[in-house]
Amino acid sequence: MCLSIPSKVVSLDEDNMATVDTLGVKRVVSLDLMPESVNVGDYVLIHIGYAINKIDEESALASIETFKEIIAQMDEEERREAIGE
Repeated sequence: MCLSIPSKVVSLDEDNMATVDTLGVKRVVSLDLMPESVNVGDYVLIHIGYAINKIDEESALASIETFKEIIAQMDEEERREAIGE
């Protein structure tokens, strides 16, 4: 099973590569496996360095919010463990 966080395309280059932003982390991914065209501002799902699917902005933002909530909960659990609660 693969877990993919929606990533926003922030730039494109002529080698069919894109720079994406995933929760503030930028990386370069290949667009070679995309079945449709991608534009700056689109959200894509990534698997092992390849964009594999486009996702609409509403769904992407909802998923990102869920991931942020999960991260916050994990951080809180780690904090509690560190202080012995």
